[in-house]
Amino acid sequence: MNVRAELDTEQANLQSLRGLALLRDPLLNRGTAFTEEERDRFGLRGLLPPHVLTMAEQATRIMSNLRRLPNDLEKYVALNALHDRNEALFFRVVCDNIDEIQPLIYTPTVGLACQRFGHIFQRPRGLFISAADKGRVAKLLENWPYSAKLIVVTDGERILGLGDLGANGMGIPVGKLSLYTACAGIDPHVCLPVMLDVGTNNETLLNDPYYIGLRQKRVTGAAYDAFIDEFITAARARFPNVLIQFEDFGNHSAFELLNRYRNKIPTFNDDIQGTAAVALAGMFTALRVTGGKLSEQNILFLGAGEAAIGIADLVVSAMQAEGASEKDARGRIWLVDSRGLVVKDRAGLNENKKRYAHAHHQVDDFPTAVKTLKPTAIIGVAAVGGTFTPEVLQTMAKINERPIVFALSNPTSQAECSAEEAYRHTDGRALFACGSPYDPVTLGSQTFVPRQGNNSYIFPGVGLGVIASAAQLVTNDMFMAAAKTLAGLVDDADLRQGSLYPALPRIREVSAEIAAAVADVAFDAGLAPGVRPNNMREAVAAQMYDPRY
Repeated sequence: MNVRAELDTEQANLQSLRGLALLRDPLLNRGTAFTEEERDRFGLRGLLPPHVLTMAEQATRIMSNLRRLPNDLEKYVALNALHDRNEALFFRVVCDNIDEIQPLIYTPTVGLACQRFGHIFQRPRGLFISAADKGRVAKLLENWPYSAKLIVVTDGERILGLGDLGANGMGIPVGKLSLYTACAGIDPHVCLPVMLDVGTNNETLLNDPYYIGLRQKRVTGAAYDAFIDEFITAARARFPNVLIQFEDFGNHSAFELLNRYRNKIPTFNDDIQGTAAVALAGMFTALRVTGGKLSEQNILFLGAGEAAIGIADLVVSAMQAEGASEKDARGRIWLVDSRGLVVKDRAGLNENKKRYAHAHHQVDDFPTAVKTLKPTAIIGVAAVGGTFTPEVLQTMAKINERPIVFALSNPTSQAECSAEEAYRHTDGRALFACGSPYDPVTLGSQTFVPRQGNNSYIFPGVGLGVIASAAQLVTNDMFMAAAKTLAGLVDDADLRQGSLYPALPRIREVSAEIAAAVADVAFDAGLAPGVRPNNMREAVAAQMYDPRY
């Protein structure tokens, strides 16, 4: 269980590169922090200004310049440029300023960055594999010079709540892998972002002269399935036992791909399973305030896609663990989609929705569904902004002493409600989690500190645990363990200020704890080869990359 030992040492790599080639390698470049001795040894004398800076001084300069930029998109571009020239410094800046930087390199800013991706494009990162490469995907993977242990792959069909962004969606795998490294210490050498470009049905992009992807409608059906399978097969051959995370595929593809591969290779879909675990953790935390059992809650979802079904399925498993039958657990979960309440006699339901379609008269809108079903919790994952209206929030406050309100859609423009709205319209009684960051909210003498139900609390630790243990599969039990571990790291001080998740600066501690729990599950299930460490937490922590020179 020693991932770090499998990597080429940085010193060996430094010996093989000199001069400008070394300065232009982002994994090895230290810029003005190269010491006097290193400048002589590696032929850098004269290629750098004479004054040697420490990494801390470099980071301070980066943050000073970043804070002077006028908007978040320009900050994203600046951070991306830093990432492209000096990875260690980039990750040092992210780790030391995670509260400030995470919203810039991932949600919500990454949504705008993807929409503008072709216009702000500077340097390729990862692999772009298009439908035009069918039959030679293995050859393309040979072009990647490092030994990947983690791939985040998308086809760009459902980027956040923004829809089909085609090849512009590459910003998501890049951002996701940045968080794997910053939050869980997965070495950037082993991270590979992949865009499977099968076209786009977004006419705006097809007519955009700066669009970077294939100028064609999406490949679908058997041709699409064959292309995906070619990629998976080639990736597994090129990088044995690589963990493959599916990200931001369309609803129709996401479940099918997960079900096709989950029992064959180490893989998961963060939109389905990561979202489920972070939402379940929030529910566990909220119940520490309200009292009662999860199996006694009535939960109403706004949305019936990947996130809703993923959360619902994991909640059902957790209810069953408390002793509820599967039938009774499913009966406590309701879905509202674009056509209203999902009910049993509605025609045309897919199999995922059918599991949560109950006998009930038709209800056309979400506010009426809240009044009719009287849920203890509402969870928004439909990416339709403003749908938790004052009426909805006030109704929840009338029904429940402490209403559970999770507005999880992102980016911010798609959020069901803001933190301020959730607290104000429930007289400060809401137990609130959000998909995008919000500032603290003061009502009277109470200041609430809302925290994101962000998947970054879950997927980095899960990935680290799977990689560190070399788990052969990724199971639902691993996500259940991750949810319980995350909820257990919320302390009483967090609860007093309305926070349902730990403070983000604790994220590396959180990820290490989750990774240890996931690795324990892997060994318990016989999915991890090798000898089980005596101290799993220490063994996992020893694998974590620390961005320092």
